[in-house]
Amino acid sequence: MQTGLRGRDFIGDTDWTREEIETALDVAWDLKRKRALGESHALLRDKALAMLFFFTSTRTRGSFEAGMAQLGGHAAFIESQTTQISHGDTAKEIGEIYGRYFDGIAIRQCDWNFGNQYLNEVARHSRAPILNMQDDVYHPFQILADLMTIMEKKGKDLRRKKIAVSWAYAASYQKPISVPQSLIIQLTRFGMDVVLAHPPEYKLMPRIMAEAEENARRYGGQFSVTHDMDEAFHDAEIVYPKSWGCMLTTSDLKESAQIGEQYKSWICDERRMELTASGGHDCGYMHCLPADRGLEVADAVIDGPSSWTYDEAENRLHVQKAVMALTMN
Repeated sequence: MQTGLRGRDFIGDTDWTREEIETALDVAWDLKRKRALGESHALLRDKALAMLFFFTSTRTRGSFEAGMAQLGGHAAFIESQTTQISHGDTAKEIGEIYGRYFDGIAIRQCDWNFGNQYLNEVARHSRAPILNMQDDVYHPFQILADLMTIMEKKGKDLRRKKIAVSWAYAASYQKPISVPQSLIIQLTRFGMDVVLAHPPEYKLMPRIMAEAEENARRYGGQFSVTHDMDEAFHDAEIVYPKSWGCMLTTSDLKESAQIGEQYKSWICDERRMELTASGGHDCGYMHCLPADRGLEVADAVIDGPSSWTYDEAENRLHVQKAVMALTMN
């Protein structure tokens, strides 16, 4: 177990070493057990967390608010449009001032080519730790919850277990690329065989791809890329199909939507699940939610016995409590 995490930011997935991530998971399982047994764990009594949202949220807001209450502290929901940010408050001022009011600052800012820069600028000026509730590059808490869920289902030794991280079609807004990016760089650190599948236009950032390749070499797994969803699903033990925008191809939202229309067949349905390990019987379906039903995934899959989505969503609560307890105590 690694100590010395008090006051540490958690913005990028690799801000913490693999050993520090394992510490967070150990604490998350302990807090999950305490929650199940009704044992008090008010580790952050009299502590306050600022939750600054530039984008909407269901699971993230709910799990951070509930988590702070269960830890004995208070979470303040702050919607950016109700602040003076639009009238001139800079990232420096948010860091300097909220860093003095609060014991931690959690931020969701997903604007392309801006969000991650904003979080890091706040962090440079804050005396309190900055926690990334999702930006344009990373979604670290989601992937911590994903790791926790995979280990609960498949065991803690994830070496050479195959996961297909795949793009899927959705008609809604052009979703950030942060989830697939965080998945490929974090899961390869645990020795998994990660297959990334996407249409040619939906590539991820080159530096993230290079990081995943290096992690695979270092930790003994594999990282590969295909433009065929069926190929990625073949013999996979876990599938994680979700939509993301083609930000590296075009910043024009209309053009991006038109490109997506070519790939409506990229859906996780019963036929594709049969391509996975043991014909789908031993394969877990994952999604960070919300999913575009009937487009990204068939109802029979997301509501079926292979779906881990609700366990995955629950684990957001436990991993976030663990990181808050470690950094804000």
